[in-house]
Amino acid sequence: MIRVLLCDDQIVVTEGLRKIISTDPEINVVGAVQDGAALLEKIPSLRPDLVLIDLKMPIMNGIIATKKIRHQFPAIHVLVLTTYDDDEWIFDALRAGAEGYLLKDLSPDQLIAAIKGTAKGKAYTDPKITKKIIDKAAASPPSRDQSDQFNLNEREMEVLQLIAQGFSNADIAERLFLSDGTVRNYTRGIFSKLGVSARTQAAVTAIKYGLISLNDI
Repeated sequence: MIRVLLCDDQIVVTEGLRKIISTDPEINVVGAVQDGAALLEKIPSLRPDLVLIDLKMPIMNGIIATKKIRHQFPAIHVLVLTTYDDDEWIFDALRAGAEGYLLKDLSPDQLIAAIKGTAKGKAYTDPKITKKIIDKAAASPPSRDQSDQFNLNEREMEVLQLIAQGFSNADIAERLFLSDGTVRNYTRGIFSKLGVSARTQAAVTAIKYGLISLNDI
């Protein structure tokens, strides 16, 4: 069972999301809050596996809340669901550690699939957002001098490429004939070397510095 905590300043939105998500027997909505500060207060008692969060909220917005969650509760997955597709919001959310970025015009089936996929370690991003991410990363020519400083070994490069292609740790383990634990260790090492905290951030960094080719995605 995936425990989901909703965070959106519009109660009508959280109630609608609760009804949609609750149609799936594998997901349990454990609560709903209206701002990032309330979210951080509720996490210890509600123990969510995943937070579904909007960005523009009073008291504490979703960007700050996401950054604090990644620092204080790194095991919790953060999935953004918002109406904002401006570059500033997108890249601030990804830098804060969001693992996926969805727009509110998606279908109920897409939302449920994204929640399940994110909980399993996949990165779900709206196709329109993905294009913006790739275009911005590709706009900066890779610096081989900088890419060499990441010091990734051959196996880490293999894992990074599969992360950028959207594979979960379990998928990577199967494809490379490794245990899940070994892939988790590689993933943590890659994140540390790249200075990121989430899979989408790792993919963006890999593209930006020429560690992987856009043709490989």
